Amino acid sequence: MKLTIPSLTALAATASAKIYYAGVAESGGEFGVYGAKGTGLPGRFGVDYAFINESTVDIFVGQGVNVFRVAFLLERMCPLAYGLGARFNETYFGYFNDAVEYITKTKGVYCILDPHNYMRYNDPSMQPGSGSVIGNTSDPNAATTAQFQAFWHELASRYVHNEKVIFGIMNEPHDMPTQLVLTDDQAAINGIRKSGAKQLIIAPGNGYTGGHSWNQSAGGDAPSSEYLYKITDPVGNTGMDIHEYLDVDFSGGHSICNQSFPANLAYLTSWLKEHNLKAMVTEFGGDNNTMCENYLRQAVTYMADNPEYIGWTAWAAGPLWGTSSPCCTDGRALGSLEPGSRASDGSPGLYYTVWLKYILPLLPKNLQRNGMSSINGPAGPKGPRT
Repeated sequence: MKLTIPSLTALAATASAKIYYAGVAESGGEFGVYGAKGTGLPGRFGVDYAFINESTVDIFVGQGVNVFRVAFLLERMCPLAYGLGARFNETYFGYFNDAVEYITKTKGVYCILDPHNYMRYNDPSMQPGSGSVIGNTSDPNAATTAQFQAFWHELASRYVHNEKVIFGIMNEPHDMPTQLVLTDDQAAINGIRKSGAKQLIIAPGNGYTGGHSWNQSAGGDAPSSEYLYKITDPVGNTGMDIHEYLDVDFSGGHSICNQSFPANLAYLTSWLKEHNLKAMVTEFGGDNNTMCENYLRQAVTYMADNPEYIGWTAWAAGPLWGTSSPCCTDGRALGSLEPGSRASDGSPGLYYTVWLKYILPLLPKNLQRNGMSSINGPAGPKGPRT
């Protein structure tokens, strides 16, 4: 079916009215651990893991991007010898902090802190499935919800005065009781706020925080819609963190786009409106074919047209992808969204064939440039939501 797409000029004008934050996810701080348990821990900076290339951050910022989502790994930030909590590996934190400071202070844009752990801790060797679910009291190896709160209290305390930081509670919780997702999310919020930090927090749901399944149960777990509205924040500055891919199983693994972003997010959008909530879509993407072009443009337009959405980051750039693809290629090595990316045959990578061609032309022109990160953009938090 051929989709009718408005002109790029009209879409860009619409986008500027609603979206405060738009950019890319930076994946790399979680690299180098796949294989046998314990592989790559703590890891070697620049070999097993890395966070950003400063030169390519410069390119994105020059294009108008104002937010980067930077992934890190809990088992590196809080080594197993310490356990999850307030004691950090300061070497790893130092490299992560260098990336955050470059983005927020040198370049003056916003940074989402992204623990890329699927609400699990102690074994990232086969993510997203390995590791113990945080807060699972029936698992003696699991980190506790209290430890998770202590971790977030410590991390937030280190950024309490950096208004350009956004706290992303956790990447893609899944296959766990949705009540526990809520409990862990709330503990993180409590830890962040007790540190004195007032910046924007984004909280995930269950089911890999998929927008299409927000009102669906899976494996006996209740829908996110039944629990996530119960989140409370004393400063009223928490939104939902949503992921939404466009392929047949919503995984982002396939080259064919056949899922309608507007149709699949219709329930979520109405739920957000009903509960006076906002959301950021921090992962979405597509391949470099004509059908994905249409669906990607439709997705960015939908977020711009609905005030429930305040921002997005496309998946993914990062310093270590090489010719590998983070999204939507059926395993073909077509490169990434990293500037300079090339496919394995030397042809232009997804930075050229997807980012520059499809997504960048729709980047809003009037993104937030100053002030504390907030669900209300430059207007700032409006007060507590309980």
